[in-house]
Amino acid sequence: MASDVGRPDIRVVSAEIQRGGRWLLVQRSERAVLPLLWEFPGGRVREGESDREALVRTLIHRIGVVPDVRERILEVRHDYDDWGVVLAVYRCELGDAEPVPADVHDLAWVLPEDFAGYPFPPADLKSVALLLGEER
Repeated sequence: MASDVGRPDIRVVSAEIQRGGRWLLVQRSERAVLPLLWEFPGGRVREGESDREALVRTLIHRIGVVPDVRERILEVRHDYDDWGVVLAVYRCELGDAEPVPADVHDLAWVLPEDFAGYPFPPADLKSVALLLGEER
């Protein structure tokens, strides 16, 4: 799929996970595109893979947990210089599983009012604003 401006589209899925009023954020590795920025855990959807399959695969790989993927709560699009991102966010539950930074730089349970201290990539800023009911 390509965007209307000729750039390729990348489909990405993220997990909105809450515990005790805090949301799980992960910090991208220093070798990733947009290194060391914070985001909801998730990753790129591979060819032939469903959003749910991608979320399970990426959360096992990146934070060592198998999520219970619930409903899609939003989808945003953002165009970077060389590609477009379509980001779908799903509500997920972890039960008693404890995430670990297996293939991310770090992770944190963060209160929404503290998100300003965690720099997000532009596409993720759009999803955060929608989740928090803000206009951006």
